[in-house]
Amino acid sequence: MASADGVRVNLNSSWQGNTRFATSQITTSGGITDTTVNVSVTVGKRRASASTNVLDDASLKRTVELAERLARLSPEDAELMQELGPQQYAKVEAYNEATASLAPDLRAKAVQSLMQAARAEEGSAGELAIAGFLEAQAGVTCVATKSGLFAYHRATQVSLSCTARTPDGTGSGWASGGARDWAQLDAAALGRTAARKAVSSRNPQAIEPGMYTVVLEPQAVADMIPALAGSLNARQADEGRSAFSKKGGGTRVGETIADARVTLLSDPADPELLTQPFDGEGQPVPRRVWVENGVLKELSYSRYWAQSQGKAPTGGGGGGGGGGGFGVPGGLKMVGGTKSTAELIASTERGVLVTHMFYIRPLDPRTVLLTGLTRDGTFLIEKGKVTKALKNFRWNESPLLMLNRVEEIGVAERTARGQVMPALKIKDFNFTSLSDAV
Repeated sequence: MASADGVRVNLNSSWQGNTRFATSQITTSGGITDTTVNVSVTVGKRRASASTNVLDDASLKRTVELAERLARLSPEDAELMQELGPQQYAKVEAYNEATASLAPDLRAKAVQSLMQAARAEEGSAGELAIAGFLEAQAGVTCVATKSGLFAYHRATQVSLSCTARTPDGTGSGWASGGARDWAQLDAAALGRTAARKAVSSRNPQAIEPGMYTVVLEPQAVADMIPALAGSLNARQADEGRSAFSKKGGGTRVGETIADARVTLLSDPADPELLTQPFDGEGQPVPRRVWVENGVLKELSYSRYWAQSQGKAPTGGGGGGGGGGGFGVPGGLKMVGGTKSTAELIASTERGVLVTHMFYIRPLDPRTVLLTGLTRDGTFLIEKGKVTKALKNFRWNESPLLMLNRVEEIGVAERTARGQVMPALKIKDFNFTSLSDAV
């Protein structure tokens, strides 16, 4: 249907089934299916897009014609890259039929299992209020160009999170999990964890804000590290706008930027990640090691900036999804150690245990400084044991700088949003004030 010089079609077809629960009962159950076609056309150095989810031929033709009209009206783009021709992609099996067919009755049984397990942990706390969200997704992404490129990937994902609150309103516990395969998610275990944290966090006490040794559970680490990944942009570094810009010009690639035990990578084919092996332009997304043994090894390059700098593109362009979603394509994984979170706690003379973070916002891109709050289970560690619940803190901290103060690294595990992160023991974590929020 298209007559433009260059044409790219991005097709996304998805199903989502969700179950929401609150006050210890299911409140809603929903399902969404949608197929969206986005048409991008290039006329000379001009490009524009139009999209539709009405798939008959007449609607598709109108969408193509709209994209072509908009392209002719658009200003020229000096950085426009021509559409890609045929490419080779890694084979990534990220689809699981059990997840794709997670019907409402199966989701309800999982929620029931979670709430029963939570109630069994209540002890003398009275009746806990349990709330949360279960979401299963299945989808297909396809990219095709007039130049002969064709890319196709299908995937599933399921996530379950829950919060338990004590009747007096002083205790709150939280737990979550995520997987491609529904069978890998233990709903009852999540319920027990959230309930245990809620009971333990009743009547929190205040301690003075300041610099503390912290044990960050894997989700707390996953709440912070994506901001660091988002800073791995080569253009920003080359133009002096990044934490990885070198004073006087150039980048910090090849320099030690973190503890020697820190390795951070992306790999669509990694069994713990299994992300989309191409981006929205159809550019292949290969395995990339961003930080290896504390040394910055690579930065993320768009096709345009890679060409201008004589580098290989890393993928992540085109607006059709690179499978990462954290500033780098291909998912995000920090290589872990061998110790459990309990062992990290046992080795801590005095410190703070953090379940997860909330309301995180950037402060300074030159140091990747963030601010946020602890939430749903913050505890004091004394002589290797959790001794009391603490009021929540506001913190100002940089994931880049904190990775230079690593004391111990725990076992890596998949978190709710798909990153694979270990628990970390960090010294001198900066808690700046107290928060009365539970």
